[in-house]
This record gives sequence, structure tokens and C-alpha cells, in this order.
Amino acid sequence: MKHGLTRRGGLQALAASVTMLGTRAAATVDAATQPPLELRLAEIGRGIVRITLLPVVNGVAVEPEESGSLAERSWPAPSVRFTAGGKPRTLRCGGLTFRVASSPLSIAVTDASGAEVQRLVWEAGALSFTLGDGPLLGLGQGGPQFDRRGSLDEMKSGAGGYKLATHGSRVPIQWLVGTGGWAMFIHQPVGSFDMTSAPGRFMPTVSGGPLDLFIVVSRKPAELMRAYAEITGYPEMPPLWSLGYQQSHRTLGTPEEIVAEAKEFRARKLPCDAMIYLSTGFAPSGWNSYNGEFDWNPKAFPNPEASMAALKAENFKVVIHVVIEGRRLTGRVTDPCTAPPLPSGRLPDGRWPPDRQASCYWRFHKPLTDMGVDGWWPDQGDGLDPSSRLARNRMYFEGQQLYRPGKRVYALHRNGFAGMQRFAAFLWSGDIESRWSALATHVPIAINTAISGVPYWGTDIGGFQSRDEFTGELYTRWFQFAAFTPLFRSHGRDWRMHMPWGWTKGDRGFPETAQWNPDPADLIDPRVEPICRQYLELRYRLIPYLYTAVHESVTTGMPIIRSLWFHHDEPEAVKQGDQYLFGPHILVAPVVEKGATQRRLYLPKGQWIDFWTGETVEGGREIERAVDLATTPLYVRAGAVVPLGPVKQHTGEKSDEPITLLVHPGADGTGDLYEDDGDSFDYRQGAYMRFAFSWTDKTRTLRVRQSHGPAGPRSFAVRIAGEDKTLQLELQNGEATLRV
Repeated sequence: MKHGLTRRGGLQALAASVTMLGTRAAATVDAATQPPLELRLAEIGRGIVRITLLPVVNGVAVEPEESGSLAERSWPAPSVRFTAGGKPRTLRCGGLTFRVASSPLSIAVTDASGAEVQRLVWEAGALSFTLGDGPLLGLGQGGPQFDRRGSLDEMKSGAGGYKLATHGSRVPIQWLVGTGGWAMFIHQPVGSFDMTSAPGRFMPTVSGGPLDLFIVVSRKPAELMRAYAEITGYPEMPPLWSLGYQQSHRTLGTPEEIVAEAKEFRARKLPCDAMIYLSTGFAPSGWNSYNGEFDWNPKAFPNPEASMAALKAENFKVVIHVVIEGRRLTGRVTDPCTAPPLPSGRLPDGRWPPDRQASCYWRFHKPLTDMGVDGWWPDQGDGLDPSSRLARNRMYFEGQQLYRPGKRVYALHRNGFAGMQRFAAFLWSGDIESRWSALATHVPIAINTAISGVPYWGTDIGGFQSRDEFTGELYTRWFQFAAFTPLFRSHGRDWRMHMPWGWTKGDRGFPETAQWNPDPADLIDPRVEPICRQYLELRYRLIPYLYTAVHESVTTGMPIIRSLWFHHDEPEAVKQGDQYLFGPHILVAPVVEKGATQRRLYLPKGQWIDFWTGETVEGGREIERAVDLATTPLYVRAGAVVPLGPVKQHTGEKSDEPITLLVHPGADGTGDLYEDDGDSFDYRQGAYMRFAFSWTDKTRTLRVRQSHGPAGPRSFAVRIAGEDKTLQLELQNGEATLRV
């Protein structure tokens, strides 16, 4: 039985049923009739207020449609509720003051000090708002970068929008962050943002319906991000292995070649956790027989059970590409499928109602799950409306748990929407080209995507579409950048050149890009593989630090990739879009220029330690850092205690080496370490370990305290950045102090 669509006809039938953006609009009214408006204010938290404007038709308020993006929580009832119009009013809610006037309806928002932080005006079916001072960030993945000020953004989802070659697919999220101390999330309706002049304007795609938005006021970026998590939900923990390196494939060879490649990773000592296989149809030979089908390609996997066992024996996770395009999705996947078997095993035709049909679709994944497939790569979906894109994120999260209860889920999506973080959804930036300008643009894209509440993000290392600029140097610089993004994955056409050893062998393999005709001699660059190994090993050593940052995101809403503004409210720091913080302590300045021998970067105020040399550098200024091809500038704030693990070939590898606490002297500081089983949801019930580190610089004293989890013997190695000696620290009763 074929578990999927039949060839091209089935896929085209699905595509023909696409429900386009905007067709799911809520009940609307003709804007020309100018119905009365009911205004509601609800306090969501200190400095967080929900503002809802509802047209009143025949005495009944037109409620906003639920998009699925809001957190599943008990929402406070409005504390203020009245028909707008008449004399001006002054209202207080959530620690903020709202001065409401009519003709046109305007709402001036002031903070506790009386300073006006935002002015909203609803007129002619559009919302104007104050742009304020400083860069405007957020609004999802893609689009004009870095500062959104000055842009007209139609917020169109998918690959057909803004500058795909360099900026990637657009994933709009209507969360706009003003670095002057405010943020705004527009829940409904969807629309476009015009920030080419002051004030800014938000224009709904469909006019005349309700306006449902959240205003957040705070000078602290962490509070703004916590507010977003309160509104749309906190992120979910991914499996630990998903933070390791992932190698993607396109045109596959024989089963023997597939397994030999896995063995070659281990033989070359190149750490890797996951093998990802594309669908046949996107390449001449992929994992399945054709796009949308769930049966194995007999040329590449004549005995899939044996191939899977061989890959597992080498300690690889297996992720496969799946394509479902053009379906409107609603609801959650909670019920077992009770429908009769589908004819020929094909997907149901027509609309996609909630619950039962979603679970019926999900059953086609079960044989793959039973065989040991560890994760999913759901592609396409550009034509789905926002709610359907989010529903697909949810489906892969909840559906997987039908068959593996209690196990965390990995799914790498092309599309999503506000709230996707609740489903541990990974996002990648789509089919970008192998250009230096694409690499440079993806640094600010990383920052804006993170600020938009999407913690698990990455890009195709080297760029997806091969172009003349695709060289060993470009691949190496891209690889270095990706080592400091949550998703560390190499993928692209002419995929053998996207392997860490691709530039050692110089074997392009099946030529998949007609526009790329390199001289075979240019495919040999012996510098690439050892540099890739260096950054792979560094990434795996940083897993304890990264995993701790992931847990911080899950509990506070803080992203993993952070604008310098998040920890350094300095005008120069705020405007930096070509460098960022990876977690709380490590500053990353990717090299994105061909032939670079210097990297100019800004260090915020205070002392910083060069990660590579241990040199102390005074911040509050721009510096020039000399670079060679092996060097991406990394700086760690003075006082930071960074936990480092041993070099591993995969995250599940056992090691007797203790965690090393790398102390960066020059100031007092702190650090943290979070640990759990990396696989289950038991951490929700408190099954995890957490350690707090405190460094006192004057006395060179390190204090370690176990702040959560069962106490027991625990050893740490301690090193001081820039010094050679390593000391041992033993916890007694969950605490220890070491003078160094």
C-alpha cells in the first residue's frame, strides 16, 4: 500500500486546494458604515495591556477570531469596557495610563512617570502608532534588515516575497519591538506595516473587523521578551541531540554509500548527531518514492530497516523530509484515528477539519516512527494562512507524541507563525543563494527572528542555490556563523560540497545547479575540513552552555541569539545588526566579507576577553580584530563563568571528563549550568539539575552552588581564561568554594 499521494497528480491536487492568506478573516463590516466601536482594556501583567476594538453590529460586538497564536491560559477579563466616543477619558490599567479621545479614536499610553510611550490612532480602518527613538526590531524572519524603520513590509509569508536570494523566506510575526522601551503584538487582524515615515501605520488585509493588540511598556528587553512569552506562550524544550550538527542530503546513491558516509563522519572525527534525507522529486533520488509519499525509495533504501539499524549503530538520528502543501489546518491532534482505511492509502481529499482528520493524516507517519525515524522536516506551506501554518507546527509536535508519549519532538519547518515556539518548532530561512551578501544579511535576520520569539533558528550552511561565489572560503565562513546559531545544519544543492570534507575531496556529485559551473580545481580547498572540525568541536564543547541558554528561553522567553541591546543599553550597542550575543555571555562577530583580514566590531562597555587569545580588551568602543580564515572573533564578558563539556562525536556519547568551568577574570560575574535527560518531559516535574556559579574578582574566588536537583558528589574542572593551569573542584553538600 502506498502511504501517500500518487506522483504529481496528487501533489497538484493538494496545491490546488490552497487557502490563501486573508480568506479566513473574521466576520467583517463595511468600513464606510462606521459602526460604533467597543473598547476593552485587560491587564495581562504589569506593563502588559490587551487593547481590543470591536465593531458593534446590531448591538452585538464582533469578537476577534482566535488565530491559535495566543498562549493557552486563563485570560483576564477586561477591566475597562465601554463604547468609544464622546468626551475624552483617562483610564488606568496594568500600571499604565490611557488617555482616550474620539474623532478619530486615539489612545495615548503613558508610563508610571507620565511619559508618553505610544500613541495609537484608529482611523479609516488603519492603525497609526508612534515609532519612537532607536531601531525597530522583530516582525519575524526575513524582510528588510536590520532596523525595520523606513520599510514598507507587506508581511507576505513564503519564498515569493522579499529578496529570497539574500533574505530568505518571509515568516511574518506581528510583534514589533521599539528599542526605546515598548513593544506591540497585533493578534488580529493580519496586515502590513508602513514605517517609511512617522507615525507608522498598520493596514489590515481585510478592513472593518476587530482590532486585537497587546501593548507592552518596559525599558528592559528581558521584560519585553517575557511579555511576548506570556502572550503567545513560552518555548518548549527540544531534544538535546537537535543542538548538535545536522548533515542534510539531496541526491542519494546506493544503500552502501549512505551507510559509508555515516561511518566516514566517525572515521574523520567530525562530530555529527543527525542525518537528514530529502524527498525524491526535489532531487533525483531521495528517501521516499516521491514528494508527499511515505514509502521508502527502493533504490536508496531497499531494506529500510537494515539501513536504519546501520545508521543507529553509528549513533545517528534520522530525519526525513515530508511535503504537505495547500491544506488548511485547524485544531489540535489529540484523538486516535477512528476513520476507516483510506482508499489506496491516500490522504483525504477536500478540506481538513479539526482533530479526526489531522490524526488520520498523522497515522501515515506511524510506520516511520515505529522504524525509528527521529524527526521531521516539513517543507513548503507558503500558501497556507497564518493559522494553518501554526496548526502544522502544532500537528508535528502533538502528533509525534501520539506514538512516543513523553519524548521530545524535533521538526524543522519552512513556515510558522506567532506561537510556534510552544511546539519546539525549528525554522530555517529557505532557499537562499550562495552569496556573500546572503551570509551578511543573515546575521541581522538571526537577531530579528530571535527577537520575534522564535528561539530555534538556522540557515542552510553555504546557501541553498549554488552560485559563482560558492567557494571553500564562503562555505567556511558560513559554517563558522552557523556554529553559533541554535540550528547547526548544512544543506544545499550540489550537496557533496556541503559536507565538512567536501572541499577535501572536491567531488561535486550529481550536478544540481545549471548556473554553477566551477573549475574542478576550485573545488579543492584543503583548509576547509580542519576548520570545520575546529568549529564542530567547539560547538560540542559549548553544548552545556547552549543547553542552559535554551532552558533560560523556555522559562523566561529570552532568546538564545540576542541583540547586544539585551544586555547593553548603549546607543552604539543597540544599533549593531552584524554581531550578537550567543546566550548571555559570548559575543559573536561573524566574518562575512570575502578575503577579510580584519573584522571591525563594537565591544560594549566593560572588559571583554578574547576567546581565542585570552587577551583582555576594554569595551565601549569599536576595535579592529585581525582574522585569518580559521578565526571568527569571539569575546566573553569579564566575570562570566562558561561551562564547557568535553569534545564528543555526538551529544549522546558517554564521557568521564568533568564539565570545565572557564572563568573570565577582570570583573565580578556569574554563570549557570542546567542539565536534564535531554529526551523526556520529566523536567516539567522538576527532574533536572541546576548549578549557579559566582566569581569574585578581587579575591579570585569561585563559588559553586547546586540550586536544584538531588545533591550528590560532583566534580568540576576549573580554568582561568588566558592561563594554562586546571584545578579541580569537588562539591560537598551541594556547595564548594575555590580560591584560584
